[in-house]
Amino acid sequence: MEKNDTFDLWQFLPYLLNQAAEASSLEFQQVYKERYGLLRTEWRVLFHLGIYERITAKEICEKANIHKTKVSRAVQKLAQRRYLTRATDANDRRHEWLNLTSTGRAVFEDLYTYAKSYDVKLTQALDPNEARILRTALIKLAKIDA
Repeated sequence: MEKNDTFDLWQFLPYLLNQAAEASSLEFQQVYKERYGLLRTEWRVLFHLGIYERITAKEICEKANIHKTKVSRAVQKLAQRRYLTRATDANDRRHEWLNLTSTGRAVFEDLYTYAKSYDVKLTQALDPNEARILRTALIKLAKIDA
């Protein structure tokens, strides 16, 4: 196979997005790992519970674009830590509602406060217009209904 000199990996958008995601999440990852021993999927599930308060695992999968197996494992771990409760829906026993416990809410509040300040720190390298454009572009690329 012959190398294509017109292709520049360092300008390839998926590569750049991945590099930016890794670099920008590293410090936050250290915080949720060191303070609470959480893995990435676990903090994402925790945040969805903190934001939506009462939600099913299926809804988290859809909103966060995470495979159901990963969400199921994260829910199990968070339940073991007593960060969330599970309750079967009285009208449809196939559905299970998830809620944060007071301990889970405290963890969420702590990480949420840190996440907000970390977000400000990340965008300090950009002027306000660049930050707005970046967020708008990422929302479009991620196909998020914001």
